[in-house]
Amino acid sequence: MEKKQAILLAGVTALAATSSACQAKQKAENKKPLNIVFIMTDDHSLQTISAYDKRFIQTPNIDRIANEGVLFANSFVANSISGPSRACMLTGKHSHKNGFIDNNHHFDGAQQTFPKLLQKAGYQTAVVGKWHLTSNPTGFDYWNILIGQGDYYNPFFIDNGVKKQYTGYATNITTELALDWLGNKRDKNKPFCLLLHHKAPHRTWMPDTCDLGMFDDKVYPLPANFYDKYEGRLAAAQQEMSIIEDMDEVYDLKMADKENEVRTKRKGLEGAGRAMYNRMNPDQKAAWDKYYDPIIKDFKEKKRTGKELAEWKYQRYMHDYLSVIHSVDRNIGVVLEYLEKNNLLENTLIIYTSDQGFYMGEHGWFDKRFMYEESFRTPLLMRLPGGKKGKVDQLVQNIDYAPTFLELAGVNIPNDIQGESLLPLLKGKKPGDWRSSLYYHFYEYPGEHAVKRHYGVRDSRYKLIHFYNDIDVWELYDLKEDPSEMNNLYGKPGTEKITNRLKEELKKLQKQYDDPIESKLAK
Repeated sequence: MEKKQAILLAGVTALAATSSACQAKQKAENKKPLNIVFIMTDDHSLQTISAYDKRFIQTPNIDRIANEGVLFANSFVANSISGPSRACMLTGKHSHKNGFIDNNHHFDGAQQTFPKLLQKAGYQTAVVGKWHLTSNPTGFDYWNILIGQGDYYNPFFIDNGVKKQYTGYATNITTELALDWLGNKRDKNKPFCLLLHHKAPHRTWMPDTCDLGMFDDKVYPLPANFYDKYEGRLAAAQQEMSIIEDMDEVYDLKMADKENEVRTKRKGLEGAGRAMYNRMNPDQKAAWDKYYDPIIKDFKEKKRTGKELAEWKYQRYMHDYLSVIHSVDRNIGVVLEYLEKNNLLENTLIIYTSDQGFYMGEHGWFDKRFMYEESFRTPLLMRLPGGKKGKVDQLVQNIDYAPTFLELAGVNIPNDIQGESLLPLLKGKKPGDWRSSLYYHFYEYPGEHAVKRHYGVRDSRYKLIHFYNDIDVWELYDLKEDPSEMNNLYGKPGTEKITNRLKEELKKLQKQYDDPIESKLAK
């Protein structure tokens, strides 16, 4: 009996030891830093992600990130243009603090960025795809970036300093290079942070050959303000990003006919449009011609003018843009499938965003730049293992990404970072001291599309904008009553209290973020 008890006791002790060892291992696994996969596209409008808006396209793979994580319902940028937005994201600082205020500037790669801080904390870091910051990437163990804006077909990349051309479609190539790094080039004993940055859907919205024509059976309703007359909005009236006036038939809409009979008012754009076609190899050209040649023939025969031409341009724009989005969504699915098959899904924070929003014909426009909602807003979806699921309503901005990644990695957030970590929101908390307003500043004027310099403040209901430089104009909007921002309330009777409150909030934010613009203007 005593012998049996001894054997039983030994078994219980061994079982307890095994259980204790398993628990210790589990705790150790839980303490491992999470990996980060940060997916960013270029100019992806919030309107064309079905998790936000189901009018135009279904994006099931992008939506999956929201369905298994959170959708930020009030996500914004600090400066709605590609390079500066990326600089804000990398540094966690507004443009005037990171020095990259517009695309004509040079990003100082010697400055503090979150990839550098993650590297110091033991992370492997990589960036693949669009960079667009003029200087070479710093703070990355591996970088393989498109040159400038990059090309959709057969693009050149710079692979850690070596220029290489890849055959194929940029979205597919970017995904393949990123997954190759994940599978074959990184140190798998270290946590990683991968920045996967697609060129798509940046202008000129060239679909993959397999996606040509996939939305041609759809006719998209014109936005209600497509024929906006811009009453009371001087800066909006003076822009050069109108679908009607400024969208080039050859460069933007691919009417590069073989006979060179289609001529446009901007010869530089026309030439660039023809050059894009000439980059293709024979197989790509054959597929392209099969689709576009009949459209070009119809375009030349119909000789559309006025509203008929404007609305034809809008439909072509929508069909091409959405076809490019379909390719993006397919590639996001490839990435998620890879992470799942390689047991990375449950220890990796996944982010999907864009460098800013985009106009899908609202106000008659394409492009971005303005502080108006379609440009200022940007999609943001995050999947944190074990984190909150659902919608986050707090006001967030792209300066918040850097501190979020640092806190997730257990790295102290430097005091000079201006953003706020989103990690509490991802965990379902509702901080009582969360920001109640956002600051914005756009600098690139004179410049392409002629959008005036401006800065402003937005809270949960109102927006105040000051256009400056060669004009001095204020605009005020009630976003609850006028979500399309058609009615400038500035200076109208009854708005004095709102205006004064927002001006005080604007001063507070400029002081908080140390933007000296108003003192400069006062001089």
